[in-house]
Amino acid sequence: MACISYNVGAPTNHLVHHYRRSTQSFAAAQLSFGKYSSLFQMGSLKFQSLIGNPRDCRPFESSRFFNTVFNCLASDNGVSERITVLVIGGGGREHALCHALKRSPSCDAVFCAPGNAGISNSGDATCISDLNITDSAAVLSFCRNWGVGLVVVGPEAPLVAGLANDLVKAGIPTFGPSSEAAALEGSKKFMKNLCDKYGIPTAKYQTFTDATAAKLYIAEQGAPIVVKADGLAAGKGVIVAMTLEEAYEAVDLMLVKSEFGSAGYRIVVEEFLEGEEASFFALVDGVNAIPLESAQDHKRVGDGDTGPNTGGMGAYSPAPVLTKELQSLVMKSIILPTVKGMSEEGCKFVGVLYAGLMIEKKSGLPKLIEYNVRFGDPECQVLMVRLESDLAQVLLAASKGELEGVSLDWSPGSAMVVVMASNGYPGSYEKGTVIQKLEEAEHVAPSVKVFHAGTAVDADGNFIATGGRVLGVTAKGKDLEEARDRAYQAVDEINWPGGFYRRDIGWRALAVKQLS
Repeated sequence: MACISYNVGAPTNHLVHHYRRSTQSFAAAQLSFGKYSSLFQMGSLKFQSLIGNPRDCRPFESSRFFNTVFNCLASDNGVSERITVLVIGGGGREHALCHALKRSPSCDAVFCAPGNAGISNSGDATCISDLNITDSAAVLSFCRNWGVGLVVVGPEAPLVAGLANDLVKAGIPTFGPSSEAAALEGSKKFMKNLCDKYGIPTAKYQTFTDATAAKLYIAEQGAPIVVKADGLAAGKGVIVAMTLEEAYEAVDLMLVKSEFGSAGYRIVVEEFLEGEEASFFALVDGVNAIPLESAQDHKRVGDGDTGPNTGGMGAYSPAPVLTKELQSLVMKSIILPTVKGMSEEGCKFVGVLYAGLMIEKKSGLPKLIEYNVRFGDPECQVLMVRLESDLAQVLLAASKGELEGVSLDWSPGSAMVVVMASNGYPGSYEKGTVIQKLEEAEHVAPSVKVFHAGTAVDADGNFIATGGRVLGVTAKGKDLEEARDRAYQAVDEINWPGGFYRRDIGWRALAVKQLS
């Protein structure tokens, strides 16, 4: 098994001396190392080039490299069953997953493709920036060369494209659904039809490909109303129209102007549900499902939940709106019928089901707004810092259909993440703005972690913004107030004139607590 990770131990000379004493001879170790080092001839993995760029490739510093190789060889002698994990993706969600996997006792090493500068710099994973994650053959070759025992697919696009299909077919344990099962997120029409067929509560809806027909339906239903692109639109394909004019504009944007390309060639028009949104996550192995802790995110760009929808401007966990009784009801009425329905449709779901819910104001009951087939971002950040179980083993069990009887351990208290985004997001935004004092931010208070979603390093060694949502400043606390205070204390430490953030993350839960 080829294993490279950031974790360091004794210097190389001590390792050589220690390994001479192992049951395998040092000569054999040298031969083994020769086999592994030859793999560095792949593209940018050439050993010399990695050593020559320490800022981007800290995990490959020579002593650390020898350390982990020798440790992995020792573990191959049967000391313990450990696995190497490849995380697919390069955003804040993937950084959080890498961070949790790095803490997993059974995880030998974590790779992330393509990753980002923050993931690499933090040492949470070894980033393979030139691995083409849209090329299943390339991903499969990497897994075989490096002894990868589990692939965790972060974003939805590779799942919809069938990456999990190809990996599973080749015998690589993969956490993530097949392309057929990923249609739960890839097509809102597919999801709505499944709800109809299996009695899963959701908003009333109609689908359209003709703009005139869609507008006639909207006129009949009235406003407010919701217009959604059927396909994947990077979290931006949902428009909550408060007036008929806004709804008509949304229809034209998708069906006439093709603003979302092929994702918007069909739209779903659905009723506006009034209430409180919440995020519900469950790990699924095709038959069994186990819930994760509750979380709630903030989709609107501005304070007080104002402005356009975004991919998420912050989140907290747990979410008081999801009581234990409601969580049980969601499992019974939404998650388990979905798992059963997908199985009966011939496309068993393996991965994480992320149910976007509306807890209706009138009835107090949950309805399904949409499904995502991967961890939410930024909810993943608060969930991963609270998770105390061995994530690698849990996800491996799900990929093998062995979740029955598995339980999860969570840290007490709360966690909050505040997203820092580039000025102008979710519209056009400037790239390349310099971000400073990130390391200082992680030390202003206990239990603070800055997850990177869209960063790179410039020629001067500075972090720069490359995306819309750029950082997820995350903190834990004994309660939500403490988590909030720590998160914003860290945010205030960061020097980034080119970014902005919401000041009221968690306001619903905190207001409820203050009232009670």
